Amino acid sequence: MNATPQQPALTDPLRIGDVEISNRVLLAPLAGIGNWFVRLQAKRHGAGLAVSEMVSSFGLHHRNERTLRELMRIHPDEHPVSVQLFGHDAEVMRSAAAVAAEAGADLIDINMGCPVRKVRKTGAGAELLRDHELALALARGAVEGSGLPVTVKLRSGVEVGDRSGFELAIRLAEEAGVAAVGFHPRAATVGHKGSPDYALTRELVERIEVPVIVSGGLKSADAARHAYEESAADAVMIARGSLGNPWVFEELTGRRTEPPQRDEVAAELLWVIDCAEEHLGSERAGRYLRKFYPWYMEPLGAPAELADELQRHADLPRARSLIAALAAPAPSL
Repeated sequence: MNATPQQPALTDPLRIGDVEISNRVLLAPLAGIGNWFVRLQAKRHGAGLAVSEMVSSFGLHHRNERTLRELMRIHPDEHPVSVQLFGHDAEVMRSAAAVAAEAGADLIDINMGCPVRKVRKTGAGAELLRDHELALALARGAVEGSGLPVTVKLRSGVEVGDRSGFELAIRLAEEAGVAAVGFHPRAATVGHKGSPDYALTRELVERIEVPVIVSGGLKSADAARHAYEESAADAVMIARGSLGNPWVFEELTGRRTEPPQRDEVAAELLWVIDCAEEHLGSERAGRYLRKFYPWYMEPLGAPAELADELQRHADLPRARSLIAALAAPAPSL
């Protein structure tokens, strides 16, 4: 499926360490979003693997109750699942990886690419691209602590033109025993702006033996196919392109060729609401879902007034009623 002769199809299985993944289409870690039901949603629609939102290694090390109860909740149907950790202390990372493994993770991922200032100022995320020895120690700690395959997700560098992430990825594969590398070929300082350098990803693929998973700029199924071919990567990792559009996984795995109908979109959003309420309770879920609603409004054909009302109010029964009405067939004349 849309692959060069040298590449497997996106529907072919992928092996990361000793974990078999059914295809090469993955859900990326989504900070503040990628909880159990978002991951389960991606798996329902065809993703071979879903990675959790980033979890503080210190929170797990200290067994923070809320971190364990909410961020480490894993649904039985989402395996295999990867838990992404962030931090800046190798011993804490070792301990946290052990806790994540105990909670049911199949893989551990380490965030070495987050560009957010409050993460970087602690020495975590993309700041690790400036301290390769610490990055290697964190990866080794996670491998030793969890006994699971450990992957990393990183940027190509901190500044434009900087290849520190590229060089670190090689060392992580060769010296730290990581089982795969998630590579976002844009500098941390540009965030999601500019064009990803898929040629640099291809260069990394040629340099290391472990799988390389390309991310960045994959806003649609066509964009993901293009990145897969241009980068010669082993898999694609969808992030923003999946928000309000879990059907992208069906497109990439050959299960769908047409956009979802309005009733499908409404049913999906209602499922999300139900899961959020079960996970967080009605009051917290109402507030939490305000960031979810806009992703579904365009495919629902929702008028601007409805989108505004959903943003202003946190009443779940009202939200359900408004969304269900959108899915109802128009009355015949």
